Formats: sequence, structure tokens, C-alpha cells
Amino acid sequence: MTALGFLRGINVGGHHKVPMAELRDKLNELGCEDVRTLLNSGNIVFETKRSDLQDLENKLEDFLSKSFGFPIPVILRTQQEIAELVEQNPFKHINMHTDHRLYASLLKETPQAELEVPYATEDKAYQIIAVKNNIILSVLDLSKAKTPKAMDVLEKRFGKNLTTRNWNTIQKLVAL
Repeated sequence: MTALGFLRGINVGGHHKVPMAELRDKLNELGCEDVRTLLNSGNIVFETKRSDLQDLENKLEDFLSKSFGFPIPVILRTQQEIAELVEQNPFKHINMHTDHRLYASLLKETPQAELEVPYATEDKAYQIIAVKNNIILSVLDLSKAKTPKAMDVLEKRFGKNLTTRNWNTIQKLVAL
């Protein structure tokens, strides 16, 4: 099976540094094969014989935290799951302009509270257009607010067990 991994909070602002070559080596040590990384922010694609992603997620978190000396939350999805989402093109109805940013926030667990979607902040700078399979799909409009508080909204509603990626990154990961 091909798995996509999303690590939270590494290589941000010079903190929690994890070199991608070293990350690939660590994943190989755990038996992951054909490990590839995208960008420097903890996006990985690899082959695994394991079918229990939750168990593998826990093993990766434990192993990487011990290897690098700080907690590294990991969220895994199958490439097929993410490819199906990309194929559905959930942002097709968004009228794009240069100030729009499209995001996918991956939740580690099923959210406790239901969120009525579409959801928008009062200033309409941040909108959640859908929540599918523990993935929040959202749009940020920088023309409506200089400092939108998108992560604050997500963490308040869903907690901190999530990580967010630009939609372009999601599309590139599926193609790796």
C-alpha cells in the first residue's frame, strides 16, 4: 500500500528541525520502502506492507520522537483516499483570484463536535467549505483580512490534533 504521511510542527521558524534525508532514513529503518519527501515541512510518501495505519502512525510518532528528541505528531492516509479527494475537486466551485489560498487540514481523530458547513468567519476571510473523511477543506481570502486567524478557528473547533497543507501540496503528493 502507498501511504501519505503528514508531520506536524517540524521545520517551522527554525524550530524542531528534521532534515528530510534523515527522515527518509528513519522511515527506512522502520521498514517503510521507496520513501519520498516533498518540501521541507514533513510531507512523505512511502510503501508499506502494514494495513493498520493507526498502529503505524503510533509507531512512527514514537520512533521519530525518540530519534529527533521532541514530539512529532504524524497523520497517515492512504494515497488512494487522498487521490479520490483530489479527483472529486472539492474546490471547483471557488471563484479563484490571487488572494485566495486553498487548504486541506487533516484531523488525527474524528471531531467530537459537528460543524455546519459551509462555515465562514464574520469577516468572510476564512471559510470551511467541507469536512470529508476527517479532512477539513477551507479557503482563505487575504483580500478581506490582513491577519486571518484560520488556525485559531480550526484549533478552537477541532483541537490541535490536526495539520494543514496547501491544496497544491496535496495534489503534488498524490502525483509522487
